[in-house]
Amino acid sequence: MRQVFLDTETTGLAADQGDRIVEIGCVEMVNRRLTDRRFHRHLNPQRASHPDALRVHGLTEAFLADKPLFADIVPELLEFLAGAEIVIHNAAFDTGFVDAELARVGQPPLARHVLRIADSLALARELYPGKHNSLDALCRRLEVDNSARTLHGALLDAELLSEVYLRMTRGQGALVIDSQATSSGAAVAVAADLSRFDLLWIEADADERAAHAAVLADIDQATKGKAVWRAVA
Repeated sequence: MRQVFLDTETTGLAADQGDRIVEIGCVEMVNRRLTDRRFHRHLNPQRASHPDALRVHGLTEAFLADKPLFADIVPELLEFLAGAEIVIHNAAFDTGFVDAELARVGQPPLARHVLRIADSLALARELYPGKHNSLDALCRRLEVDNSARTLHGALLDAELLSEVYLRMTRGQGALVIDSQATSSGAAVAVAADLSRFDLLWIEADADERAAHAAVLADIDQATKGKAVWRAVA
């Protein structure tokens, strides 16, 4: 499966009021392994950044003045994204800006060019209800090193997001024990056959069951009664 992790920096918060993209960064992952393919561009937005946005990304008008316009990079960007699942943290924000830029050059919205768009913020809120789920908060929680993130940068944030996503989704898919190399030198994952192993079953004691029930009650309270296991029970 091919995934692309995407992030943007912008002149402000309102794409519908003319704010523009000043930086876009993408990293590629295939079958849960990062490749060496990256797409990264700084862009001339043809307008000034809001002071609050400038404090976030630090990309000044002078620095961006000789950078390409979004229209100049559209063919290369769409070629990089084509057919992939696009993973974005707070997807509605970034897709709103990308869609607005695409509309300016007569292109359909991003969703029409890719397999699908996944929101890692929505996933984080499902996994960690009631907690802070910003990219920085997730890096701290999941022990992803973000010490280089003194300012927001689209490529760095896309790379951090890919690591956060891997840790949030660990355990999904087949268990992989080993890998073998093909004749071309590429590594191919080999799923392990666990059928010959006997699983040891240790029943929880009363204290452990009580502690588990307390955790479920906390989750039920944090999600305001949306814990599906109680409905099933």
